Amino acid sequence: MAARIRKGDKVVVIAGRDKGKTGEVIRVMPTESRAVVRGVNMVKRHQRQTAREQGGIISKETPIHLSNIALTDADGKATRVGFRISEEGRKQRYAKRTGSVIDD
Repeated sequence: MAARIRKGDKVVVIAGRDKGKTGEVIRVMPTESRAVVRGVNMVKRHQRQTAREQGGIISKETPIHLSNIALTDADGKATRVGFRISEEGRKQRYAKRTGSVIDD
């Protein structure tokens, strides 16, 4: 299956506790249908002190399901992603809301 959401994309949360928040995709896990988005789905975890890291309670992002996020269009609103073949014969992603090509 083609990747509709990729690392580096700007996305908006469309469902769940963080609905309406926006952020950048840090990591995508296609086999689990999840993605990690900067600043979204934050949880607090107790961290033991190590030689490299300070201990204490830290906040970190946890994966969110791909069905709960949508790519943002040029105006910042959620859009669905489609695929089409360009004039050069390459497959490209485009925003279904405006029809504009999504930079790859």
